[in-house]
Amino acid sequence: MAKREFEDAIEELDERVVHIARTAKVVKGGRRFSFRALVVVGDNKGKVGIGVGKAREVPEAIRKASERARRTMRQIPLIGTTVPHEITARQAGAQVFLKPASPGTGVIAGGGVRAVVEAAGIRDILTKSQGSANILNVVKATMKGLTEMQDPAEVARRRGVPVSKVQPFWSRKND
Repeated sequence: MAKREFEDAIEELDERVVHIARTAKVVKGGRRFSFRALVVVGDNKGKVGIGVGKAREVPEAIRKASERARRTMRQIPLIGTTVPHEITARQAGAQVFLKPASPGTGVIAGGGVRAVVEAAGIRDILTKSQGSANILNVVKATMKGLTEMQDPAEVARRRGVPVSKVQPFWSRKND
């Protein structure tokens, strides 16, 4: 019975193939091609992971990437449908800026950033990608930014203030 519950949990995950790259190795007889797949997996409730898989065939590369993404899933702190605070993250030459947005704004993001934040379950966010457009580094920078987010309850406890004081301004109106 436990195995079936595990399989049901896997089916609930949102899996997105973000990028597939063909690489070539030059050998004596010509070129030997292989593939690199970048996959994002999330549960749409604050958990997200990324994985890179390499293989001689595309389906095998996607399978490997998906397994790695499931193993690297991390919990992201959320406030309602957005992130708790602004953050800028860098990975190599790519820089990604993530900013909370008021409810109803939607996901203002492109390409790899959109895949990661939607898989995480973030519905309202403003983003800006700067520097390198290398999709692998942009996705890694987005993931790095999301994992570096601080939980509002923890920050409020550390500062000795109510949680409402460390949340975005639109969430304070209801208090």
